[in-house]
Amino acid sequence: MERLALKNPFGAPVYRMARCSSTMDEARNLAARGAPHGTALTADFQEAGRGRIRGRPWLGRAGENLFATVLLRYPGAIPEALTLKAGLAAAGAIEDFAPALTGSVEVKWPNDIMLCSGPDAGPGRTACKAAGILTESDGETVYIGMGVNLGQTEFPPELRAKAGSIALALQSIAAPAGVPPRPAVPGAEPAPPGPSGPLSPESRFVLLEKILARLFQELEGPEQAETWRSRLEQRLFRRGTQVLFIEGAADSGKEVRGVLSGIGAGGELLIIPQGERCPRSFVTGELDVYGEEKPAG
Repeated sequence: MERLALKNPFGAPVYRMARCSSTMDEARNLAARGAPHGTALTADFQEAGRGRIRGRPWLGRAGENLFATVLLRYPGAIPEALTLKAGLAAAGAIEDFAPALTGSVEVKWPNDIMLCSGPDAGPGRTACKAAGILTESDGETVYIGMGVNLGQTEFPPELRAKAGSIALALQSIAAPAGVPPRPAVPGAEPAPPGPSGPLSPESRFVLLEKILARLFQELEGPEQAETWRSRLEQRLFRRGTQVLFIEGAADSGKEVRGVLSGIGAGGELLIIPQGERCPRSFVTGELDVYGEEKPAG
C-alpha cells in the first residue's frame, strides 16, 4: 500500500493498492487501525468488487477504471441520503474531469451514474451505466465505495447494451477526421464535436481528486446541504417520464408504473402511480430501465 500525493480536502490520506479483494474490505481494515475521517483508498484491480445487489460484481482490467472507497466517521447521527449525495458528487466530478460531457451525466436512483444522449424523453434517448456507488456502515463509520468505468472500451456481450464509459463517451464526441464517431451508448446518435484525449492509467487519480473535492463540498458545505435535492432533481435520471419501478428486492415482483416526480427530503424516490394524483415515496427498490417495454399486467 502506498500513499498518493493527491489533494484531499478532508485533510486525510489517500492510499493506492495494486490489487485487493475490494476497496470496501481494505477501507474497513484502515478504519480498524484508526484511519481518520475522509481517508480514501483506490486499487488498480479488485478481485471481489461488489455492487448494491448481490450477484452484480464490479470488475475491470487493472489500471483501466477507478475503484475507490472513502471512509467517513460520524460519531453522532449519520447524515441522510449519503448515497445520493455521493452520486451527485460523482456526477459533478465526471463533468469536471471531462467538460465535454457536461449536461449528459445523470444520477439514477438510488446509486448509479448514467451517461445519456438524445432528447430528454422519447424513443431517441439513450443511456448507459458508467458508475455505481455502494454505501455501507458499521455504526459510526460509513464506507462509500465507487466504481467508475473510466478507460474501459470493451464489455462482455451481456453488458454491451447497458454499460458505457467515460472513454467511450469522449470517443463519441471527437473522432479522427473521416472516421465516424463511436456512440457512447449502442444505438445513440453521435455527439457533436468536442475536446477529448486519450485516458492514461493516471487519469484515475485526477478523477479521484475531483470526486473527493465534490464529495467534501456536498457533505461539509452548508450551502450544498440546503440545495442538494434541487440540484439532484436537475440531473435525476428519467425524472418527469413514465417509469417501471420494482419495489423492495429486485426479485419481489412488486411493480409500480407511473411518473417519476422527484426526490423526498430523506432521499426517497417519489413516483405518481398510474391512476393516482399524488406522489408516493419509496425507500427501497430499483428502476427497471431495461424491462420497461414489458406489457402491464
